[in-house]
Amino acid sequence: MKNSHSPRIEPFFHRGSGTLTYLVHDGAHAMIIDSVADLNAASGRLSYAPCDEVAARADALELSVDWILETHAHADHLSGGDYLRRRLGARLGIGRGIQSVQATFEPVFDMAADDAAAGAAFDRLFDDGDRFEVGSMQVRVLATPGHTDDSVTYLVGDAAFVGDTLFSPARGTARCDFPGGSAARLYRTIQTLYALPGDTRLFLCHDYPDAGDDPVVSVSVDRQRRENAHVTAHTGEQDFVQLREKRDATLSVPALIVPALQVNIRGGALPAPAGNGTIYLKLPLNRL
Repeated sequence: MKNSHSPRIEPFFHRGSGTLTYLVHDGAHAMIIDSVADLNAASGRLSYAPCDEVAARADALELSVDWILETHAHADHLSGGDYLRRRLGARLGIGRGIQSVQATFEPVFDMAADDAAAGAAFDRLFDDGDRFEVGSMQVRVLATPGHTDDSVTYLVGDAAFVGDTLFSPARGTARCDFPGGSAARLYRTIQTLYALPGDTRLFLCHDYPDAGDDPVVSVSVDRQRRENAHVTAHTGEQDFVQLREKRDATLSVPALIVPALQVNIRGGALPAPAGNGTIYLKLPLNRL
């Protein structure tokens, strides 16, 4: 069995959203990071097939899945967190900054206070520096805000799951124009990641390969320091902030931001069915 310095990591790529989900385990116990549900917004069809694929793999390996973890409340896909929590009997965790994200978006979607208030949708809210065990694996939480208020990184041995903070070197860094985002905070977060040992593997949450190509799954800290298109070891904060803010001004709103946010701040749980038994998501006009 591999020791905790090098956990076993299996990626699952959801090409529709460019999202990477990870099954991380020690051969007996596991956690799933950044799960994805498949939504066709045009037809209103929701499928948990991507979650079932990860769960089936965990079942095949006879793993006890202890945690379903989110690096942040995503705006480009729906989380399968609550679905997997119920299917696998796991706990659901996210950074404590989710409370700020919830406070911003609960009024936008006119959500009842008990739906997601104070992180109630999650089993644990992680603070910077928190540590917990998954089998023989020791997990440390790093608060890594900038893209969003609630962004965290999960550090497991020589692997760090960085969410949307960094992309592949060619694609640079995450946008910072969502509520609570800050290019200056993202720059400081990246310096924290760049201070990790150079051979630390940074596992990405997103990649957007051309058809037929495989996604970039992980990149070493050393390579990001040398090659990242937006911020190398020699990039100053002012230059980065200017580049990031200029680029953000050209970006369109994510296609699934409206359904994603109202589901993901609930930990992936859907709203209660209406009187006719149908589940509805809201479309707030002129609010986003």
